[in-house]
Amino acid sequence: MTVRRATSEDIPAVAALEAACFPADPWPGDWIARWQDRFLVAEENGGVIGYAVLSSVLDEGSLDNIAVGPDHRRRGVADALLDAAIAWGRERALAFITLEARSSNAPAIALYAKHGFIPVGRRPNYYEKPREDAILMTLVL
Repeated sequence: MTVRRATSEDIPAVAALEAACFPADPWPGDWIARWQDRFLVAEENGGVIGYAVLSSVLDEGSLDNIAVGPDHRRRGVADALLDAAIAWGRERALAFITLEARSSNAPAIALYAKHGFIPVGRRPNYYEKPREDAILMTLVL
């Protein structure tokens, strides 16, 4: 498995993963295409098996989304994407990276904590479909 910057050829695979992982409210393919330069993809055997979306403003970074295909979970793909996201932040001399996680998503919260993210707040009713609070987590770089 390798993690790399997304290319325009990855857009259909990323859109398919987005729909598989977030069927209630997936990001549209045209949005993915417009922001493709913010995507990292995890690739295995020529196929995209996961992705992370990153953004920054000045010295503040954000992990906007991370997803791994259902058949590839629990194999270190998300760990590799998080490591690449953190390296991306360090390369840009960011002060920190923040993210939101569904309050009910204990596995994701544990994964982020394993990589040094700490809970710093809660965003009430942040998510829709279903409506749920987000746990705001930050990693100081």
